[in-house]
Amino acid sequence: MGSYLLRRLLIALPSLLGISVVLFTVLALAPGDPFSELALNPNVPAEVKAALRAKFGLDDPVWQRYFRWLWAMLHGDWGFSFISRVDVDTLILQRVPTTLAVIGASQLLALAIALPVGIYSAVKPYSLFDRIASSLAFVGFSLPTFFTGILLILIFSIKLDWLPFVYRADLTSTGLTWWAEQLKQSIMPVMVLGLFQGASWTRYVRSSMLDVVRLDHVTTARSKGLTERVVIMKHIVRNALIPVVTLVALTMPQVFGGAIVTEQIFRVPGIGSLLIDAILRNDTPVIMAVTFVFSCLVILFNLIADLLYGWLDPRISFR
Repeated sequence: MGSYLLRRLLIALPSLLGISVVLFTVLALAPGDPFSELALNPNVPAEVKAALRAKFGLDDPVWQRYFRWLWAMLHGDWGFSFISRVDVDTLILQRVPTTLAVIGASQLLALAIALPVGIYSAVKPYSLFDRIASSLAFVGFSLPTFFTGILLILIFSIKLDWLPFVYRADLTSTGLTWWAEQLKQSIMPVMVLGLFQGASWTRYVRSSMLDVVRLDHVTTARSKGLTERVVIMKHIVRNALIPVVTLVALTMPQVFGGAIVTEQIFRVPGIGSLLIDAILRNDTPVIMAVTFVFSCLVILFNLIADLLYGWLDPRISFR
């Protein structure tokens, strides 16, 4: 397994290098730059504008700027935010805990919904429970997150006044009061992401379970006199989870991207809102860093999916 992991990491390096080249080139050739607003300010002398552009190398050829950025990245320097006047890595680290907390809780909620509902729907196909669950799942992943987010705000914040609709990172309370306020303001963002993802995963779990139920080894297990619970949990669920693991691992980076909308709706100070703010203000170092992190997440979760294959399916070996 160690050699397999090493080979996959070596393969990931040229992939990340190619992704960084494409991202940097697209951002460099896009219209506008961090000093576009400065250029329109008549109070700033022309020589100051030219000196700033020369200092940060904004007028250098794209390939020179890329290699300068790559060399800095290899030394742990993610760049400097022209808008926030803070190092990019510091800026990202300030937002990561909030994003991970909201997304992590939403994915746990999605799995807590998808696995039992999908499994029971497949065990009792075309029953009343299956029909209701399938209908709700279809409605759940058909509704966009911005619609469900606004709907929850209208119901729980405006009509009932139970939950705050603005996420605050500067809570002044301490102890159990802080945890209670944190829980209240996290409920709606977590529900929006978790219910959407759980509805989508429920259909995949059900479909995968129904495919495995028809296989010969399940019939053989039943013919041996094993209890239905053992047949379902050991011979059906474990094999049915293999494609589900692929789905969960590959959609996890998309969840980070989809959280951008949710973070904007509830004003969650996470990575998504940071990216949107950087795009609107042409803060290219921040845009480059955040999008590159998302690219690394795609490769990381692909690797995690491959490692989980070997644990779920003994027929798969790492070579």
